[in-house]
Amino acid sequence: MQFKFRLIAAVGALMLMQGCSEDFLDRPPLDALTSGNFYKTDDEIMAGTAPLYNIVWFDFNDKANMSFQEARAGNLNSNDRTAYIKHAIPSTDVNTLLPGYKSFYKIIAQSNNAYKAIKEAQGSTASAAVKAQGLGECRFMRATAYYYLVTNWGAVPIVYDNVAQLNTPPVRNRIEDVWKLVIQDFRFAAENLPATAVQGRLTKYSAEGMLARMYLMRSGLNQQGTRNQSDLDSAKYYAESVITKSGLSLAPTYAELFESANHNASKNNPESLFSLQWMPVSNPWGVNNSFQAYFAYDANITGTGDGWGAAQGLSADLVKYFTENPADSLRRKAIAMFDTDVYPNIQKGTGGLKYNRPEALSAIKKYIIGSPADNGGLGGFMAANINSYMLRLAEVYLIYADAVLGNSATTSDAKALEYFNAVRKRAGMPAKTSLTFEDIFKERRIETVFEGNSWNEVVRWYYFNPAKAIAYTAAQHKENYTMSYTAGSLRPKKYSVTYSPAEYYPLTDATLYLPFPEGEIVNAPSLKDEPVAFDFSKLVD
Repeated sequence: MQFKFRLIAAVGALMLMQGCSEDFLDRPPLDALTSGNFYKTDDEIMAGTAPLYNIVWFDFNDKANMSFQEARAGNLNSNDRTAYIKHAIPSTDVNTLLPGYKSFYKIIAQSNNAYKAIKEAQGSTASAAVKAQGLGECRFMRATAYYYLVTNWGAVPIVYDNVAQLNTPPVRNRIEDVWKLVIQDFRFAAENLPATAVQGRLTKYSAEGMLARMYLMRSGLNQQGTRNQSDLDSAKYYAESVITKSGLSLAPTYAELFESANHNASKNNPESLFSLQWMPVSNPWGVNNSFQAYFAYDANITGTGDGWGAAQGLSADLVKYFTENPADSLRRKAIAMFDTDVYPNIQKGTGGLKYNRPEALSAIKKYIIGSPADNGGLGGFMAANINSYMLRLAEVYLIYADAVLGNSATTSDAKALEYFNAVRKRAGMPAKTSLTFEDIFKERRIETVFEGNSWNEVVRWYYFNPAKAIAYTAAQHKENYTMSYTAGSLRPKKYSVTYSPAEYYPLTDATLYLPFPEGEIVNAPSLKDEPVAFDFSKLVD
């Protein structure tokens, strides 16, 4: 809890820094908090970087995450996000597109500010280890923000010094340069973060896990149908390091990963490598996890005046997967509510939630945890008592298998199969004896759905095989549907699903990236210019 208390204490100061600028970078000035009067002790450094774990991520988590990552990837049925489902996002979208875009530059700005302040703090008595840890956290968060920017917008401006660049018109930098910065930042983080840390804080293995993801992602960039072997080798190296050295292990069951008791304001699941650390309070605003407010299908679930998700649920494509693969029922029930499902940990006072909604969509279950009464009195309006995974060990297992597969059509590598099948075994799925890219891609989709990385996976495939990535999205069912339980069916339960006329909204080369928000183009017309190379000599560690 010490980390959490420091986080709350630092949020007030951070909120004063935000809102000071309306320009496209949303760059706050270096005020008293970062001018050399703070970040001078171990406690001040840890307090100053704590807000990087939640408030700066709020605008992304609040609406953009599910639109950018899940609706576009074909996982979500939502009346509120049809433009993202159809890959027809207008640049005038001020409700999701604009705040989502700006959110990443807020993260970058605060990371840059804190980094500069730690480096330049006057009269610092902080230990070398804590200084290194704070600097590593800043670079890790900056890299993560750029990861989301490059996968959603492609070539974007690189901001490395909020003050030095304040009066310089922003220019977009090449995609390959953004990726170079991302990997440099994560490598710096891996070299400076500790092997172990206060629960919830980043470690060197958090950075190594992200490096495994980044190298695997970048391996297909500009490769004309293959993947770069050096990047694949690096992905394998870092994934194996995390798996064998971090001391983390898979949770015994998939469902417990998304129960408040195992991943909340006071603890993190031992499978977590990086999670956003939310507080179960609505004040100060921005430290709260609003996911449940939007996706719980009934206000009686939350008991806090929200719960607006009745018209949202799983896409028809995911419903087809789960009805055609009934053996994947353990993950299915933790991800999605199907008619007649029972959830004892929600509405505990009345014997558990009984999902009786025949002829309705399948509601989302992942991260839906119930009312404060179900969670030890913790939680509030738009403030569910659960953290958000950004990277879990299970994904690193699958990354390892994919890196080993590399450019081969199949692999039967013993270690790749061991790690891949460990994820399958927990899900109650049969082991495989050989793997293809599609096997691993599908497994990763289901294992990590609604965890904020689904669209990036589509982009990863597009990097080295655009035709197959487009064909994958073209086959996704995005129509409406209703479903109900087939009475008497058990082990497996069966469902009657009625689909509306099939709807397909495939990705195209022109819609791979989101449009830049119109308001940002007005403020910075230079965003329309062709990308330029970034001068890496400007970066100073």
